[in-house]
Amino acid sequence: MIRIQKSIYDEAEPSDGKRILVMRIWPRGISKSKVDVWMRDLGTPKELIRQWKDGKISWNKFAAKYKESLKGKEGLLRGLAEESRKGTITLLCTEKDPTICHRSLLKDAIEGTSRAG
Repeated sequence: MIRIQKSIYDEAEPSDGKRILVMRIWPRGISKSKVDVWMRDLGTPKELIRQWKDGKISWNKFAAKYKESLKGKEGLLRGLAEESRKGTITLLCTEKDPTICHRSLLKDAIEGTSRAG
């Protein structure tokens, strides 16, 4: 199972399973003990997140560019798909709303990898 409802600022709970930070830059003020794994390569590229936060691109354009940034990272996606079959994983970043966060796109990509293989 893949969960995306929490941000890195939310308290850890046993139901989170493996907590995975998926950001390029470590969030300020967060202890390393808040996550089990840091997968910076699955975070949003810096320029893309800047464009999104500055309102220069739409969500659809952001989503397309983020998905494009995952090309070549199929091994990481397959690894997460395997982890999610074994137990719960929770994808984390600083954004509190998962509907406007790359976590939702990443979850879809992981699940797509799982269905394909």
